Amino acid sequence: MSWRPGEEYGEAGDTVLVFAGTALPEGSDERTLDERIGAEVEWTPFIDTHEHLVEESARVNWEPGRHIPCDDWSALLGHYIDSDLISAGMPGGDVQRLRSPDTDPLRKWSLVAPYWPAVKNTGYGQAVRASVERLYDVPDLDDSTVEAVAERYRSTVKPGYYERVLRELAGVESCQVDPIDGSVYRESQLPTLLMQDISLITLHMEPDCPRLAGPSGIEVRDLADYHAAIDWWFSTYGPYATAVKTQAAYSRGLDFEDVPAERAEEPFKRRLDGERLSEQDTKLVQDHLFWYGTRKAREHDLPVKLHTGYYAGNDGMPISRPAGNPSEVCELLRKAPEITFVLMHICYPFHEQMIAIAKHWHNAVIDMCWAWIISPTAAARFLRDFLVTAPASKVLTFGGDYIPVEMVVGHAAIARQGIASVLTELVEDEWLSANDAAELIDPIMHGNARRIFNLTKKAERLAKAPWAAG
Repeated sequence: MSWRPGEEYGEAGDTVLVFAGTALPEGSDERTLDERIGAEVEWTPFIDTHEHLVEESARVNWEPGRHIPCDDWSALLGHYIDSDLISAGMPGGDVQRLRSPDTDPLRKWSLVAPYWPAVKNTGYGQAVRASVERLYDVPDLDDSTVEAVAERYRSTVKPGYYERVLRELAGVESCQVDPIDGSVYRESQLPTLLMQDISLITLHMEPDCPRLAGPSGIEVRDLADYHAAIDWWFSTYGPYATAVKTQAAYSRGLDFEDVPAERAEEPFKRRLDGERLSEQDTKLVQDHLFWYGTRKAREHDLPVKLHTGYYAGNDGMPISRPAGNPSEVCELLRKAPEITFVLMHICYPFHEQMIAIAKHWHNAVIDMCWAWIISPTAAARFLRDFLVTAPASKVLTFGGDYIPVEMVVGHAAIARQGIASVLTELVEDEWLSANDAAELIDPIMHGNARRIFNLTKKAERLAKAPWAAG
């Protein structure tokens, strides 16, 4: 099922979506194959399975902060594309000036312009261009358009704009947000739009035990006390959370040993007392807490999301570590057959192995979040191969993975283009019939995520959550 302007889309308890796009062309029987598939993809809402969005109020009432460092049009360049600019040669001082709220917004383009030709065609660059076009009706960034972008940026950031940007312009039914501010779970002011994951990494890697246990009222004196604090987080927010998520792969392998409490208790207590642990003892504690949190997730019927593959940022990725993710993930899948693991970002650039994992392991789901802007063409090849290799019920095709909400619009446009082109090519190459392709659109963009994350029930609970607006 797809949706049309002015029509409702969703099940009982869902938020109604009306996508502010152009109407489908009449005379559908006369449309070409790519027009028919493109129209269906355009009008099918995404479930957005991964974002890092701050709350709307933090954007409207902006104060200087780490995640949105400035409140002008350059916020669009503050996530991901800034990494490409650095890789293209932008000096560190210019990067800081670009991010600074003290730099004149219109002068910021002069910092970017020398490097823009090198980065504007990367996935990150294309996402910026697509967002600027759809949000501000500006075809591209250049000397003649940056002033219009700056003015229209300011006129857009006002109460209610998240709803417009995400639902009307990006065609997103709901997002799953991973808080990256150190919180375990965020009580969102937009609970059914910005659904929240529980941050497992906050609980298992280098936990600040007094801070994390504070809301529970538990004083952490030993491992058992910390277990009780973790239990509190899951019992309090597990019914509302969409999943648990850890990006531990940024700093270590995914080789989590199933360490029993009696082995972890003594080094945990020494760490609690302020002792610096050896690498071996640190791993013991991290591994034990990972499995403790993962089993809590299972008790609450929550999938476990794992970062795999490519690292954000610059000059810090030892390629051997993400190369080991696929084999390490297989061991996790073997150890916990009752847990659904959502393997994020297709493990780029080791994505072909993830198709084999999805085909072989019943409890593996592959998420294409971020992948479309890391490499649009690699993501398209991945989806094309996946759909004729592994069960189509085990792929999720979109997560913007952005901090600034504006950039979700461009990323969603790139993903829709990629999905439509993949399905069209598979039909033209006679791997799928036209009906086969049409039947895949809703599951891979929408239905799989609703089922895997139990979103109908979550939406009903979140609408009645204690922190939901009356």
